[in-house]
Amino acid sequence: MARLALLSTSDKTGLVDLAKSLVEEFGFELISSGGTAQALKAAGIPVIKVSDYTGSPEILGGRVKTLHPKIHGGILARQDLPEDLADLDANGIRPIALVVVNLYPFEQTIAKSGVTLPEAIEQIDIGGPAMLRASAKNFAHLTVLCNPDQYQPYLEELRQQGGNASLEFRQQCALRAFEHTGAYDRAIATYLSQQSSETTSVLPSSYTLSGKVLQELRYGENPHQPAAWYQTGSTPTGWAAAEKLQGKELSYNNLVDLEAARRIVAEFNANQSAAVIIKHTNPCGVALGNSISEAYTKAFEADSVSAFGGIVALNQAIDAATATALTKTFLECVVAPDCTPEAREILAAKSKVRILLLPDLKSGAAETVRVIAGGFLTQTSDDAEVDPTQWKVVTDRQPTTDELEEMIFAWKVCKHVKSNAIVVTSDRTTLGVGAGQMNRIGSAKIALEQAGDRTRGAILASDGFFPFDDSVRLAAAAGIRAIVQPGGSLRDQDSITAANELGLTMMLTGVRHFFH
Repeated sequence: MARLALLSTSDKTGLVDLAKSLVEEFGFELISSGGTAQALKAAGIPVIKVSDYTGSPEILGGRVKTLHPKIHGGILARQDLPEDLADLDANGIRPIALVVVNLYPFEQTIAKSGVTLPEAIEQIDIGGPAMLRASAKNFAHLTVLCNPDQYQPYLEELRQQGGNASLEFRQQCALRAFEHTGAYDRAIATYLSQQSSETTSVLPSSYTLSGKVLQELRYGENPHQPAAWYQTGSTPTGWAAAEKLQGKELSYNNLVDLEAARRIVAEFNANQSAAVIIKHTNPCGVALGNSISEAYTKAFEADSVSAFGGIVALNQAIDAATATALTKTFLECVVAPDCTPEAREILAAKSKVRILLLPDLKSGAAETVRVIAGGFLTQTSDDAEVDPTQWKVVTDRQPTTDELEEMIFAWKVCKHVKSNAIVVTSDRTTLGVGAGQMNRIGSAKIALEQAGDRTRGAILASDGFFPFDDSVRLAAAAGIRAIVQPGGSLRDQDSITAANELGLTMMLTGVRHFFH
């Protein structure tokens, strides 16, 4: 009797070619359900409908098709056990040698704008995961395929192995199926958790992180560390969806720095020309300008030494003037929402520079995850909008309109600098950045020293409160005219008193942005 293959797919890519080879080259008999059976019949391929094979019609509008003993018995039977074979024979069940299943497009559905909860629920596959899991469990006796990219390797395996897939091949396919169903369930749980959190504001009781390998990287942060880049979800988003115009393969450190650059540039609306230059996840230059080329030039000149070998993010398309400026120094990567044809020609002269296009620079992860010994931590991303209407002036001196705008700019940048963080700015440009120091006065000294004589009339932002007035006095001595900080110290008044004594403006945001 011919071997039996069950085909039930949502994604019909490669289906007809696979089915033809199974029937004509290897003598399989096919059973199928719903749209898959229709597609095979339309292609002239002989197929038995599942309902005809089981003797049970599809019911509940197609919700129940393959949940039947003749299907799952044929999948789960251990063909080396006489009692299992006896059960098959007694119930008129044929063993199934191949199961080809991919699932309802749940993730593609919830990615659509305006999708409702009932619409999403209808795209939760039940029979498909059941068949995949049953087939994967019984890989000792059959093969399971869950993705069209497995079809040709399977056919090649049959050709090389005399018509039968090896145990090793079947086990690898089983692993792929379990990974697929695990990711599918995770997507559903995440979606439902998000729907629930909109009303309950609670974190999920369990959390599973899953993804598929997008690219094996040369190494991680250092050459002795193996690394890989995983894509979450079935549809590429974020950096997985970015278009690389030119340059070498992206490295682990490139991607980490690119994400840091994206987070900062996302703080500014597209009608504000913004440029960010990153080194080791910290900004060495951030600026706004009247054009994207002016913004980049200002960011570069803020710290041209550190900019060498940096990562650049621009929130507007790269034009010819910006491209020309970009080619004047060594850069690792540049990301922007678009690039003009003239700019592409100019950038081509620096063929090793990685140029990426990411139209949506605003969208990022809804949460952050950090692994610790024996577990991991999650938190919602720090994407709170800056709201200066909630800030408080706590000094006698009030800020001018321009000073307030400068403080908003400095605060947005400071949010993305490693704690303890101090940022000094003027003319919507960073002048000095003090990052990752063990005390706040240390960060202030670094930022002010880097800014040099440009500190006269500049703004200083701090990601945390001042526990002592020493940073305020240091800032005033350097010529800083206004300070923005979250406040919240038991000794806030010491800093406020010092600011008043020295003629500074101080604003408290009431929001802290620690970044570890």
